[in-house]
Parts: sequence; structure tokens; C-alpha cells
Amino acid sequence: MSITSETPIPRRPGESVVARLSCYAVQPILTRIVRRIAARHPSLFARLGPHQATDFLIDPQELPFALHLRPDPQDLVLRAVPRDAAPRAGATIRGRFMLLLEMIDAEQDGDAAFFSRDLEVSGNTEAVVRLRNALDDMDGSLAEETASMFGPPGRAILARLRRSYLDKTQTRENT
Repeated sequence: MSITSETPIPRRPGESVVARLSCYAVQPILTRIVRRIAARHPSLFARLGPHQATDFLIDPQELPFALHLRPDPQDLVLRAVPRDAAPRAGATIRGRFMLLLEMIDAEQDGDAAFFSRDLEVSGNTEAVVRLRNALDDMDGSLAEETASMFGPPGRAILARLRRSYLDKTQTRENT
């Protein structure tokens, strides 16, 4: 992957307030997710090597916030942050939410998404490649595992998100 310039995302009036409230609401969920993943998949962090201390900013474009990830098992961070208050990141990954989710489960080719401009990467691309490789080497679906943490409602939400994404993708291809 190469470095690309970051395209600013247009902001709407009141978005900052919505972002802050959304961050507050989802933080307990993110904390639970990252702790569970760390406990079940310690090899994920080992694969990152020196990039465990890298701060990643993962920016799902449709959400009112970004995610700050530091995959250091000794100082693990996964938190929602308003874009205007995001910490300085060693690497930034920006794309549609479902594209990012599919990349977590290696269902989407990150290189193809990058070259088709569906994915923007900036900063330390070696760290991004290491993160992608670590996720690719995981057995099973991290998205499914995370959804299962929340029982039937979590699995239903994930299934609905995937159906909605497929419907939108098929609509785009047919037009």
C-alpha cells in the first residue's frame, strides 16, 4: 500500500455534538470488545511487532466518529473519538464502514480497495500492512466473534448490516 493524501470529509452543523454523544454511548461496547479480543487472540498483537505502540486512526466514513486503536497489550486502547478531537495517529485508515468490517475478516482485498480509491491509507503504511496481515492470519471471523459477544441481538445486527451492504452493492452494480 502507498500513502495517499487524506480527503477531508464534509461536516454538517451539529456533527461535533452528535459525535461526542455517540462516542460516549459506544465506549463501553468498544472496551468490552477490545478486552475480549486481547484475551482470546494474544498472537494478533505479537504479529504487529514494533507496531504494537502505533496509534491507528480508523475512520469509518458513515459514522459520526473515528476509532483510535493502539494494539499494545500493555496499554491497549480502542476508543471512539470525534474526528475534530482525534489524537495524532501513526497511521490512518479511512473507508466505508462495511468495507472496513469486511477487511477485518479478510473478505475484502485491501490492496484492491486501496487502488480503487475505496480505501485511504496515510502515515506509516508498514504498520497498516502489519495490522492487515495479523488480521488475515486469524482463524475464524472477528466480526462474528464480536457479534456473538452480544448474543442473538449482536448476531442479528451483524446479519442485517451485511444484508444491507449487499443490497447497496447489488443496486450500484445494476445501475
